[in-house]
Amino acid sequence: MPHDPEHQGPEYGGPDDTVSANRIRAGSVLVASTTLTEPTFRRTVIYIIEHNDAGSLGVVVNRMSQTAVHNLLPRWTDLSASPRAVFIGGPVKQDAALCLGVVRRGVDATGVSGLRPVDGRVVLVDLDADPEELADVLDGLRIFAGYSGWGIGQLEDELRRDSWLVGSALPGDLLASAQTDVFASVLRRQPWPLPLLATHPVDVDRN
Repeated sequence: MPHDPEHQGPEYGGPDDTVSANRIRAGSVLVASTTLTEPTFRRTVIYIIEHNDAGSLGVVVNRMSQTAVHNLLPRWTDLSASPRAVFIGGPVKQDAALCLGVVRRGVDATGVSGLRPVDGRVVLVDLDADPEELADVLDGLRIFAGYSGWGIGQLEDELRRDSWLVGSALPGDLLASAQTDVFASVLRRQPWPLPLLATHPVDVDRN
């Protein structure tokens, strides 16, 4: 499972790791398999921000906390997408905030201070920047407490065990409304037969 980098799991190697790694890049999403029942990541969708030889880093985009952005980072309230709450990005460093934004269509954000490209219209936002200077650049943003991280070879091992389904993210996944079931919507746009998993019951025992 995604872990704190200070807690190093076993190392993995071999040619299969390279094949699995090629399926992941910044801008990919990991959708929890219906067999992954561990509470922290059950029915989660993780947006991958970095994936390289040192490991992988992403944020869970469908775990809203009860903390309003206004209470934590009031300067960023107006730019935050509804619901204007902090989301739980993962179990690592939940006392730190990380922010992803979506650039407006047709706007060139190259060289804009406070933004770092991730993939397409998605950027990392420096929370020390001036939000007023970004208001005309961003469609919206999402602030995450903590993140999900994997050490060398750990994500590849989880992919071999079919813990995650790999897909491509859309900017809307990051700014989805409270009424959107991101888990189901991501699955529905995947190749057949993965859309069938979108109807998988939350609690199989109650089905």
